[in-house]
Amino acid sequence: MADATEAGTAGTDTRVPTVIVDGVHVTYRVVHGSAARRGGAAAALGRIFSRGSASGPREVHAVKGVSFTAHRGEAIGLIGSNGSGKSTLLKAIAGLQPVARGRIYSHGQPSLLGVNAALMNDLTGERNVVLGGLAMGMSRRQIRDRYAGIVDFSGINEKGDFISLPMRTYSSGMGARLRFSIAAAKDHDVLMIDEALATGDAAFQRRSQARIEELREHAGTVFLVSHAINTVRETCDRAIWLDSGVLRMDGPAAEVCTAYEASTHSAPTDA
Repeated sequence: MADATEAGTAGTDTRVPTVIVDGVHVTYRVVHGSAARRGGAAAALGRIFSRGSASGPREVHAVKGVSFTAHRGEAIGLIGSNGSGKSTLLKAIAGLQPVARGRIYSHGQPSLLGVNAALMNDLTGERNVVLGGLAMGMSRRQIRDRYAGIVDFSGINEKGDFISLPMRTYSSGMGARLRFSIAAAKDHDVLMIDEALATGDAAFQRRSQARIEELREHAGTVFLVSHAINTVRETCDRAIWLDSGVLRMDGPAAEVCTAYEASTHSAPTDA
């Protein structure tokens, strides 16, 4: 981690780096054409319009030469249209997606919300709180001490005893809120949140933003992926705008969000 320390202390910048992304490229293969091989009218039309293109694996270049340094105490919003590489970049930082070129350095183990505390649909919410806490490294005593707070924070029991029901009975929003509540019960060196805050009501979003502030105060770094630009403005002090895998802009959240909105408003709409 010598490189990371050097980068944080160079010149007059005395901030402590937690994540360094250095010229990172991420590619993966997508297998397509299987539907066309099944036959039928739709498949025939597909073959006509494909003009004989190959139906084998297609390589997707999802992240293209991205570089930045995240520092302790920062909340960084990742913005961009669908398919811009935001979620892929988070997975690469978490070590769940290999990089084709470049390097990623991190302080501690980055935690990607919903992965480190992976929940199981056939188990009750109560059991998932225990398993999710254990997966994040909490002791059973810590889980017992924080259990009531996790359930209250999620708000899933406000309209009934849902915590005792299997996760498969939850709405997608309830599941996302419980995932965030479990992850937020522990301090993290680096916590990455992918769209979780968009699933709750205004009260849950306020609680979430307050908890993110606490995580930052405890020397953590928070990455937030969201299509709700106002959430990034209100929650983050810095934003990174990805456009087709390329880092388009990196700076104060208000400035980057304004530039992104201007770009999307001026772009022609699809017919």
